[in-house]
Amino acid sequence: MSASGFKYLTRQGLSNLSRNKLMSIASIGVLTACLVITGIAALLSLNVNSFVDYLGAQNKVIVYLKLDADDATVAQAQEAIKAVPNILEYSYVSKEQALQETKGWIAEYDDGAYANVLDGYEGDKNPLYASFRVTISDLTQIDATTAQLRQLPGVDFVDEPSELAGTLVSLKTAVNVAGWGLVAVLAVVSLVVISNTIRITVFARHKEINIMKFVGATNTFIKLPFLVEGTAIGLISAALAFGLVSGAYLLVLKAIADAGSGWLTSLYFTVVPYRKIWSSMLLSFVLSGAVIGGFGSASSVRKHLKV
Repeated sequence: MSASGFKYLTRQGLSNLSRNKLMSIASIGVLTACLVITGIAALLSLNVNSFVDYLGAQNKVIVYLKLDADDATVAQAQEAIKAVPNILEYSYVSKEQALQETKGWIAEYDDGAYANVLDGYEGDKNPLYASFRVTISDLTQIDATTAQLRQLPGVDFVDEPSELAGTLVSLKTAVNVAGWGLVAVLAVVSLVVISNTIRITVFARHKEINIMKFVGATNTFIKLPFLVEGTAIGLISAALAFGLVSGAYLLVLKAIADAGSGWLTSLYFTVVPYRKIWSSMLLSFVLSGAVIGGFGSASSVRKHLKV
């Protein structure tokens, strides 16, 4: 096919949008709605995963050193921790820091009635352990990681939130399966719905297709305008869906940020920032819209070519 012929058929496909305004608007509306629902499901799944990861990061593994651990033992244990994989971050808490923290907790309990219970336990009388507070990167590997931490020099015992970690891992898996499963189902539904919608458009013009076929037009010559029309419908729908989902997401972020206080404010820091997802979201909408619209048109016109 020559370049001039391709340009002509492309213009024909685009002009079909205005010639069949009612069906074009219907197709755009249906595909936009499907893309919006799919986008919301994907963002919901993404943010639930982010929230679960945040909860996991708040539950640290505590590596307690032996009571008689000296500075050299602490330094040796710290170097060994650096070499352990699957550790996101860690912090050292000395015996003195542990004592002060415990005093603070006790002072807050029962209106400070027991605030002085640990007085006199400073220095050599300090009964608390020095420790490392370790944040695990991948909770699915928490058992293997804590097993390695137990083998470090100077370690007395390790306190791990294994039951909570298992719950969070199960929750994340369930969210992934449910969320992306819903996205897959909605994608299939979108494809079926838009194909049927475009099929109605094609059926209304089947006489035109038959005439073109009888006068010797090739299948490619007939299909290309419909393919261009469907792709254009998909791209317009993608732009509308991206705008709607982006606007809704930004409004939700603003509402959470403006909450002032309470659990919504803390939730804000677990929500995936818009700047990190807008480009991927736009690309996903454009590709999905173009593929669904183009494929829906191509598959719908195929059976009318058999005359």
